[in-house]
Amino acid sequence: MVVVGSGVAGLTAALRCEAAGLTTVVVTKARLDDGSTRWAQGGIAAALGDGDTPEQHLQDTLVAGAGLCDEEAVRLLVTEGPDAVRRLISTGAHFDTDDGGDIQLTREGGHHRRRIAHAGGDATGAEISRALVEAVRARGLRTVENALVLDLLTDAEGRTAGVTLHVMGEGQHDGVGAVHAPAVVLATGGMGQVFSATTNPSVSTGDGVALALRAGAEVSDLEFVQFHPTVLFLGADAEGQQPLVSEAVRGEGAHLVDGDGVRFMVGQHELAELAPRDIVAKGITRRMLEQDAEHMFLDARHFGADMWEHRFPTILAACRANGIDPVTEPIPIAPAAHYASGGVRTDARGRTTVPGLYACGEVACTGVHGANRLASNSLLEGLVYAERIAADIAAGHAGNGLHARVPAPVPVPERPAHPLLAPEARFAIQRTMTDGAGVLRSAESLEKAADQLQRLHSEARDALDENGKTAEPGVDTWEATNLLCVARVLVAAARLREETRGCHWREDRAERDDTAWRRHIVVRLNPDRSLAVHTTDSAHFPPTRHHRLSQEQ
Repeated sequence: MVVVGSGVAGLTAALRCEAAGLTTVVVTKARLDDGSTRWAQGGIAAALGDGDTPEQHLQDTLVAGAGLCDEEAVRLLVTEGPDAVRRLISTGAHFDTDDGGDIQLTREGGHHRRRIAHAGGDATGAEISRALVEAVRARGLRTVENALVLDLLTDAEGRTAGVTLHVMGEGQHDGVGAVHAPAVVLATGGMGQVFSATTNPSVSTGDGVALALRAGAEVSDLEFVQFHPTVLFLGADAEGQQPLVSEAVRGEGAHLVDGDGVRFMVGQHELAELAPRDIVAKGITRRMLEQDAEHMFLDARHFGADMWEHRFPTILAACRANGIDPVTEPIPIAPAAHYASGGVRTDARGRTTVPGLYACGEVACTGVHGANRLASNSLLEGLVYAERIAADIAAGHAGNGLHARVPAPVPVPERPAHPLLAPEARFAIQRTMTDGAGVLRSAESLEKAADQLQRLHSEARDALDENGKTAEPGVDTWEATNLLCVARVLVAAARLREETRGCHWREDRAERDDTAWRRHIVVRLNPDRSLAVHTTDSAHFPPTRHHRLSQEQ
């Protein structure tokens, strides 16, 4: 089997499959430790503390998800989560402990208990990535770094047969290779680079979602993009990856204040600064609009130098590198794109609607996050569902031989060529999405965004030459093309959802509408590259093809 991506989800799936005796290849776009996992500051949520229970964790997750979580998916997460974290520790991850050797736990927004395990103060993701990468190398798993996966290969029956990929720095500029396998796990992370300002690394260009769409898979809930409330403000024109100021800073007692020092979140929610992220992001944005300000402030001067240096050394260094000393002054912050709650639709075993194609981590939509991810549930989701995927692949291999053979790929059916965008289109997409589909959305802003994205799509399609090419193939053109693909789906879903729910905030539809919209929006690509959009009947995900097959059998 082949795993695409090398964050907590991808490497966990690879290690578990290798342990089950499967030949496993990891393909990743940059280096093994260059994904989003490394940048995760806050920690990993699990019911590990005295008095805490999976049921309490479940309730906090359901509240944050604003009525759209799949409860059974959440129950799997919170029930299997504590043991999954313990297995991560046995793999080599070291979490911060107290003098008695117990794991230190902190609180973040939306949690009613201290259940966030952290490492290195505010470097949890970096520690998890280090441990998993070391384990992968120690066990001799085959890895292909600096390789952008392009498309899914399928056999004559439509089952997964592997992937095509572009290995950077090798061969011709537009040359591609392939990895043949009967099972492919997408663990490619998020798509934050679809916006001008994001906490995501530059590699987070929605590649997995775009690949899945081109392969005929369904995606869901893409309109629910979480904007992290507290991202270091570097100026109105700042673009690309921005430094994150972890929610754990607020969990330890930092206050959100405006330019006059007023704590504006007090009275807006019972948890004030520790309300779920969508509520805090909206509160900050409202205050910015009221005061015509470009940013608000996070005040943690009362922590003192010692706490900053030992509990939040990474954030302290990032602030000081940008001329801000949080020990002596408030930190300027503003919301920025952070996490995609939606993605490639899967079942409880991580199976997508394409046989043999799995997805886990941020690229997937398991139903856990609903309309708004609860803080620090992302690392846990990647961990738990990666293990479930590995178990399903191993069981299929051992039980009935479905995964024991490598299917023969067949040529892709005749369809309109996929137009590649010029690299500079990336910036046009990002500006369009930030202006029209950011924290604040409306029918007017989304219609304008849809028109601009369609124009980019049409211009690229009309520019196809006799060989079906537009821009010169390369990583930058594929990334721009993938960004346009996911941007079109996101905007289509956001236009359809005429309500405000979770991290989807419609100015023109300010109220939540459970009667009409307590359901999911599902999108797939038609053969002509147009979008097929439909809604589910309820908040529960409909069965995937795999469930239907098992019921028929």
